[in-house]
Amino acid sequence: MVERGGTIKVLLLVYQSFGLVFGNLSLTPLYVYKITFSGRLRNYQTEDAILGAYSVIFWTLTLLSLFKYVVIVLSADDNGEGGIIALYSLLCRNAKFCLLPNYQAADEELFSYNYTSYRNLPPSLLRRFIERHRTSKTCLLCLVLLGAGMVISIGVLAPAISVFASVEGLKIQTNNVPNSTVVNTACILLVVLFVLHHRGFHMVAFLFSPIIILWLLCITAVGIYNIVRWNPGVYQALSPYYVYNFFKVTGKDGWISLGGILLCLTGTEAMFADLGHYTATSIRVAFSCFIYPCLVIQYMGQAAFFSKNLSTASMSFYASVPDTFFWPVLVVATLSAIVAGQAVISTTFSIVKECHAFGCFPRVKIVHSRRWVPGQIYVPEINWILMILSLAVTLGFRDTNRIGNAYGLAYLAVTIVTTLLTSLVINLAWQKSAILALSFSIFFGSVEIIYLSSSIMRIPKGGWVTLLFTAVFSVIMYVWHHGLRKKFLFDQHNKVSMKWIFTLGPSLGIIRVPGIGLIYTELATGVPATFTHFLTNLPAFYQVVVFVCVKTVPISHVPLKERFLIGRIGPKSFRIYRCIIRNGYKDTFTNGEDFENDLVMSIAEFIQMEAEGSGAAVGSVDGRMAVVRTSEKFGTRLVVLESYLPGEGSSSHPPATASGLKSVTLQNLKSSYEQESPQLNRRRRVRFELVNTKYKDQSVKEELLELVDAKCAGVTYVIGHSHIKAKSSSSFLNKFAINIAYSFLRKNCRSPAVALNIPHICLIEVGMNYHV
Repeated sequence: MVERGGTIKVLLLVYQSFGLVFGNLSLTPLYVYKITFSGRLRNYQTEDAILGAYSVIFWTLTLLSLFKYVVIVLSADDNGEGGIIALYSLLCRNAKFCLLPNYQAADEELFSYNYTSYRNLPPSLLRRFIERHRTSKTCLLCLVLLGAGMVISIGVLAPAISVFASVEGLKIQTNNVPNSTVVNTACILLVVLFVLHHRGFHMVAFLFSPIIILWLLCITAVGIYNIVRWNPGVYQALSPYYVYNFFKVTGKDGWISLGGILLCLTGTEAMFADLGHYTATSIRVAFSCFIYPCLVIQYMGQAAFFSKNLSTASMSFYASVPDTFFWPVLVVATLSAIVAGQAVISTTFSIVKECHAFGCFPRVKIVHSRRWVPGQIYVPEINWILMILSLAVTLGFRDTNRIGNAYGLAYLAVTIVTTLLTSLVINLAWQKSAILALSFSIFFGSVEIIYLSSSIMRIPKGGWVTLLFTAVFSVIMYVWHHGLRKKFLFDQHNKVSMKWIFTLGPSLGIIRVPGIGLIYTELATGVPATFTHFLTNLPAFYQVVVFVCVKTVPISHVPLKERFLIGRIGPKSFRIYRCIIRNGYKDTFTNGEDFENDLVMSIAEFIQMEAEGSGAAVGSVDGRMAVVRTSEKFGTRLVVLESYLPGEGSSSHPPATASGLKSVTLQNLKSSYEQESPQLNRRRRVRFELVNTKYKDQSVKEELLELVDAKCAGVTYVIGHSHIKAKSSSSFLNKFAINIAYSFLRKNCRSPAVALNIPHICLIEVGMNYHV
């Protein structure tokens, strides 16, 4: 019964994967032969050339899609997640390759951090070399960012070529249709595609898989028809001899044509990139049992048709479609192109979010909503940028051949980066021999290098667009990472000495007013200079101070119970705590009432655990830190007395008085702001109450009561508003990167307060000057 349930689940995932994984790959027959025979190969319109091209397509699809990705690469997952960032995360966990700041030994105690048993084995020579040389770590990061930039470029090019190729059949059926009409139709469909993604495609998402399945049935039926009708002996081209004969007949022109043949692979990377939404088993079953046979039959059918209709080899896929089925196939192809576009755009959003989590992409708005497919995200700024660039490419090139040249180069770069990272994973994460890792890299890498050499010849004919887009995206990501790292190192170098904090005494030399002050900092240890800058300019601060550090660890997902790491700074009388929120690169941290309530309950649990001397405490320069949510007693120290909306009132306390801890003037200002801000007005308020238990130490009860009263008085967020400039003694390159590039990105991306969704009335920004 269990096996039957598991089989049904796999089959359900197989069905779902058709719409969100294989749409782009299934559309490649639209343009592969056309682009392959559009150049010098047009002079070799012979049966040997046609069958030889099909043989190269078959073996390319078999070697790189089936053997490389399905058999090997899908196994290099990061706790079920795939993609370039997942490979990089896997490497960072098994070796000290990561350039992310705030590394702590406590991070390695996370449940999913180390799932291999190779930790105690002696490190390899390659691992020791990379760990000792920061330049090698930077080169590895640049390789990852190059691959990420290529993935974003694919997000621009894939919708353009899929939609364009799907409507290009209009020129085949009706000779009087000008190319401008086809271009305008493609542009309209592209706008519809991106607007549909903006509005949310949940209402039609259930149609995605049926549309792609219908398309696969169409191309399979057309392929079988062409094989039976035109050349039943075409199956002989499956022999590798036809590959040899192809290059023997075509020579150098056949090598140049590989830039078109490699397009049969485009979309293959989605199998690995979207692995997190499915399972490796479901992806393998879907490709091996359905996608691969359908593509092989379709390409064979086109080869059979073109071998007997040589003059049509450089024309569209639609030339091989029987006239009776032309319009139904055109409609299904257009719908499939829209579905494939939705999937590749979502993949682009995911890579942007992952790069942002690793500090390699500017702050953008990331939306999780029921309007989208579960597990998918939406990034408005990226959506409109992709739309503008896709339209620019379509209107600029007005030809699938040039778009295909750019698209093929982008895909090839991604697959080469994947090959290199996977070989490192084989050696460093799987602890296999360097010979095995090198063999994998040489075998598949050599094939990809051959295709790359052909694609380089196509750079003047459209490939330059890929280089331009990738250069822009990669530079943006590296500059942002460089600026953040410089800022962190400055904070780390200028953090306040704990001795100075101790000399101030419990009052910190100022007036402690009711409330909780959350001070956001990138430091996981020590006190940031922002805090002292605040104290020297204002004579008062909140009675409870919490330093909040939101950081990313090289894991896809951190369980909620392990996410909060709570500790104390200084003696108990100081009422200063530290909260480190550890997120995976797939997690999204959101502020709000739930975060505030979870934080208060976590601090209360830490106070009790500290008094009891229990819990998984971690030593630090500040004191003891603990993962409080793993405690069996979590949530029992404080109880929720009641929850209400602003203005509702409550049975025991007025909603705005906060136990009388705030002045009437401040309460009136707050009430008026809540009435003017509907979003803040909809937030529910939670009141806490201490559980009636006997405390051995009355100071623990007093501290908990003070925490509850401070929460009732309100929570204020303190964020540093930094102005970063390069030192006058730094190099010209560093000055340009910091003063111009990084400064421009900071001014034109979302501010930290907006990204963290902090209400304006609860926000205090502290200006800081950084000279890096």
